[in-house]
Amino acid sequence: MRRNLLPILMSMVVLSPLAIDIYLPSMPTMAAEFSVSASEVQSTLVLFLFAMGVGQILIGPLADRFGRRPIALAGVLLYIASSILAAVAMEFHWLQIARVLQGLAACSTSIVVFSAVRDCFTPKEGARYYSYLNGVICVIPALAPTLGGLLALQFGWRSTFVFMMLYAVIIMILIGYRLPETRPENTITSGPLYRWARYQPVLQEPHFLFYAFACMAGMAAILTYVSYSPVWLIDRLGVSELTFSGLFGLNAVVNIVACFVAPMVITRLGNRPTVIVALVAMLISALLQVVVQLVGPQQGLAAAFAFMLPMMLLCIGFALLLGPATSMALSAFGERAGTATATLGFIQMSGASLLAGLVQQTALPAPYAVALVMGLLTLVLLAMMAMPKLDHWHQEQHHH
Repeated sequence: MRRNLLPILMSMVVLSPLAIDIYLPSMPTMAAEFSVSASEVQSTLVLFLFAMGVGQILIGPLADRFGRRPIALAGVLLYIASSILAAVAMEFHWLQIARVLQGLAACSTSIVVFSAVRDCFTPKEGARYYSYLNGVICVIPALAPTLGGLLALQFGWRSTFVFMMLYAVIIMILIGYRLPETRPENTITSGPLYRWARYQPVLQEPHFLFYAFACMAGMAAILTYVSYSPVWLIDRLGVSELTFSGLFGLNAVVNIVACFVAPMVITRLGNRPTVIVALVAMLISALLQVVVQLVGPQQGLAAAFAFMLPMMLLCIGFALLLGPATSMALSAFGERAGTATATLGFIQMSGASLLAGLVQQTALPAPYAVALVMGLLTLVLLAMMAMPKLDHWHQEQHHH
């Protein structure tokens, strides 16, 4: 239909994972330069993801009202401006403000990307295109920290934000010249933008809520792992920024392989059993992390590997969880897929960032913080799935 659309969408979707992963190796340096604690630097990730979550609800209706292209252009402009603000920030609160704006900007482009696929392709084609886009999102964590580590070593941490700004300028030109308007003719563009009545049927559906919270649990575990890793590995265990990038990249490669294997597992097992397998994998990962910290090596590269190995199991669990849980959450909402998707994104991202933010207020060291978030949430979800009286929350809904 619009075959040349995919490369444009793939280059646009890079903006959000790039903003999460490229400056991870620099986080301990940033904490030292701004004279703030590790948890305050971690808040720059939490604020970014929180803004991305809130943006789902705020920006989604705007893309229907004003069209995809204007929202994409506005989003990339904001991304450029917020990257510049982060690069020149001399006080820490300006960096935090820049990250909130960057989260809203990244949310705008990702909403346009995923809406454009829904606008232009049949559900069967769309599934294939979504998997390409998710593949790109999975690849960035493998590459971005290494690039960020090299940039930081050569030019200092601010250069990572300059790189984001330059990349966004290229995307701006690409959107300006190549991105067509994809909003369907029959899109409803009148009436109030934000109505409780739009979200009410979605939030009253227990099946949706259960699987939205499952997505949130996975995202909270990943966010806690990502935000704590640089501080633990570089500051506590003393590995170099480039060694950190290598370890993180290795983990991301496991995630990429898991993302490609996941569809085969889902085809073989079905949605709900795959969710159970994913949750069990994450629970085992949490228990392993605790055991490794109690009896494993405590310093240097051996301790770094000991911390990262259970995290590989978390990444596998997350890759298996996200597809079927998203599909099950949205299964009942064919006629209001956009609203349901935005609500799911809001719960998943904002909920995860609030949970990660809460854990960062405790004095728990990284391994136990990750194990607590991951273990507790998966245990609650698995316990609910074991209760017959809650079957209607999580069983497959074949009548939809």
